[in-house]
Amino acid sequence: MMDVENTQGTEEQAPKVKAAKVGDTIQPKKGDYKGFKGIVMVVRDNSVIVDFGKDAETGESMKTVVNHKNYKIVKK
Repeated sequence: MMDVENTQGTEEQAPKVKAAKVGDTIQPKKGDYKGFKGIVMVVRDNSVIVDFGKDAETGESMKTVVNHKNYKIVKK
């Protein structure tokens, strides 16, 4: 007889993290932008693209990618 393995319930599932929505204000927990508040521009499966405004010295747009585990949503 062949041994049949039970594959149900063997997949590891990552804990669900509440993802921000486009337009939400978030604050990264670590990295160069830690402590700054930014607006979510794009939501991806594992991360969000955030706009922090423009650099006062250079006038360049300050955007970065932040993993869902590495930010908190700022209440309005």
